[in-house]
Amino acid sequence: MHSPTGILSTGSYLPEEVVGNEEIARGAGVTDEWIVRKTGIRERRRAAAHEATSDLAAEAARRAIEQAGLEPSDVSYIVVATSTPDHPQPATASLVQNLIGAHGAACFDINAVCSGFVYALTVTERMLRADGGTGHGVVVGADIYSRILDYTDRKTAILFGDGAGAAVLGPVSDGHGVLTTELRTRGDEHGLISVPAGGSRLPASADTLDGGGHFFRMDGRGVRSFVHDNLPGAVRDLLVRSELPGDRVAHFVPHQANGVMLTEVWPELGLGSATLHLSLERYGNTGAASVPVTLDAVHRAGLLAESDLVLLAAFGGGMSLGAALLDWAPTAHAAPPALGRPLAATGAH
Repeated sequence: MHSPTGILSTGSYLPEEVVGNEEIARGAGVTDEWIVRKTGIRERRRAAAHEATSDLAAEAARRAIEQAGLEPSDVSYIVVATSTPDHPQPATASLVQNLIGAHGAACFDINAVCSGFVYALTVTERMLRADGGTGHGVVVGADIYSRILDYTDRKTAILFGDGAGAAVLGPVSDGHGVLTTELRTRGDEHGLISVPAGGSRLPASADTLDGGGHFFRMDGRGVRSFVHDNLPGAVRDLLVRSELPGDRVAHFVPHQANGVMLTEVWPELGLGSATLHLSLERYGNTGAASVPVTLDAVHRAGLLAESDLVLLAAFGGGMSLGAALLDWAPTAHAAPPALGRPLAATGAH
């Protein structure tokens, strides 16, 4: 019998610079009040000029490994979910491996945009299970969206921040760990979210730079419709396959896309008395980092009890969607990193 695999620890890193709505509002031609009313976001973090995605990811990974009581040499896999890699190649995960000294780990990236952490969690859990359930993997979600935003575009400039979150996966006792995951992609909707230029279809050129082709673009209404049309069904199917009712779920940690949209879709999910955890007021939408950053906040606050059912869900470009249901294993949690006031988990429902 193989041991089940679950989350042993969490970690996160948010850059020091705090960017309030006032600064973003000036460039986007809106107001602080408008941003809060449309999104629930009040501030976000911005990476320093010397920081790349691998730097944020490595620090989040270090904190998760330390919390687990492990050494980097104990790690078999490092999987980094990002859509803002340091560069097209090599994989950002290989840079993270070097930065943290986990030289025995196999490393690769996953790009499912904002769903990436749940995709990476699913893949890593299955690799560890195939290895016999005794090894350890580090799953990281990290993005620096501040480098690809058009700050005159109010649809996107107001939403995003920079950050990284991580989790260490490893063996847990029977009955705990990752129970079920659900991954879906709607490639026919891929045009809703994109960075059009910089790849093989539109290589970087003076024309793509002049035309703004390297900026992040999003059809906000289309994304909202995608979430309402697809997220409730994915959650329902996941629970059916788990043979568990929605009212058993204690914690819901979603992708922190937009607080208003999440509040709207929340009643459609059928999660009864679960707590909806939001970190976006302080950190905005940190892409693939948003689920693990929020999970780390909840974990380090001591809000996750043994055997709590925790549902993670995310959606992003592609269009991709991922959900994972975990029976929370006993873990050690630590005080939050020195990032100002503690990151709050909100939304008891």
